[in-house]
Amino acid sequence: MTDFTYTAKSASGERRTGTIAAANRAEAMRRLRSQSLFPMSLVDPQANASNWANVSLPVRVKKEQIADFCTQLADLLTNGVPMLESIKILGDAMDNPRLQETTLRIHEAVSQGQSLDEAMSRESSIFSELTLSMVRAGQEGAFLEEALQRTAMFLRKQDEMRGKIVGALTYPVILGIVGTIITSLMIVFLVPKFQPFFDRLEQNGTGLPLVTILLLGASHTLMHYGLLVLGALVAIGFGVRKLLSSDSGKRGLDQLKLKAPLLGSIFHDAAVSRACRVLGTLLRNGVPLLKSLKISSGSTGNRLLEEAMLKSAENVTAGDSLSKPLSASGLIPPQIMAMIRVAEESNSLDEVLVKIADRIDNRIERRLEVLVKLIEPLMLILIGSMVMFVILGVLLPVFDLNSSVG
Repeated sequence: MTDFTYTAKSASGERRTGTIAAANRAEAMRRLRSQSLFPMSLVDPQANASNWANVSLPVRVKKEQIADFCTQLADLLTNGVPMLESIKILGDAMDNPRLQETTLRIHEAVSQGQSLDEAMSRESSIFSELTLSMVRAGQEGAFLEEALQRTAMFLRKQDEMRGKIVGALTYPVILGIVGTIITSLMIVFLVPKFQPFFDRLEQNGTGLPLVTILLLGASHTLMHYGLLVLGALVAIGFGVRKLLSSDSGKRGLDQLKLKAPLLGSIFHDAAVSRACRVLGTLLRNGVPLLKSLKISSGSTGNRLLEEAMLKSAENVTAGDSLSKPLSASGLIPPQIMAMIRVAEESNSLDEVLVKIADRIDNRIERRLEVLVKLIEPLMLILIGSMVMFVILGVLLPVFDLNSSVG
């Protein structure tokens, strides 16, 4: 447990200082909020002693910190603190210097007359499209506090899932890196030791197996053109990154994601879940269907589904139903389309969409758990195949020579 020193405001606006014991900063924030205290500053004295070591390192903003920002802003607004003052309090309380600077820039933009979602959209490297869509929706429907709370819940859920995946993938990734390094060292340093033996076999007319020829080619390439190959890979990486920054590249990537084996269904379900959740939340809070479709289309994270939802908005404008263009796009599973069609007729679309999102999220979690468990044995098979390739390439000529001598 760590004793954090805090300066906070009570619900009545009274300024208070003191210390609070907690395992980490997030827990300290939660304990202060449970006491109806809104932190202006929260300092870990032990961390300050080693801050000099981190001065030159790039600062990353975690999803948990963004979720805390949304939760604290919602708490302040719920308790009647004005928007500008709430953002200023959060800016003073932020421990992450990058997020603190971002919050102060948002405060300055809002003080100049911009809306909160406009100010946050200028910080796209910090706030995701889903966060911006929810904030925009909250302002459109006058339920900003609830939208911020829901956004924090989404972000924490995503961070929890990401933590599970990273934890499960740590061993396979380390295994893959170590295996690749060992295999490369064997190809570069071990295989050339057998080159004179292979040359004599070729001179005697014995010839070499195809595996050995491929192995020698790989060894020759890495020894003489290794840096060139590495530079080409880096150049290709930069080229792909530049291509994906364009609209056509992003659309092509979204198409590729949906068609990818194993992961395609997960990407597809995640986009549908985000769209259903945001759209359902908007409708539940009284935002008109047409405006809800336009706002929620930007939260899908997939250009194809976004275009389908915008076409649905055009149909709704013309007096048609929501389900027809969505069904025609082929991006929404038939069973979900059936639920949406029935919900439209029964005027319960908001509730049904949120339930659909919950159901899809549960399915995504199960699929991810299965996929992560499959990666470890697949990685073992891959590394074993690489090592076996080297061993067979070296030993097969020896076996062939023994057979011919025998």
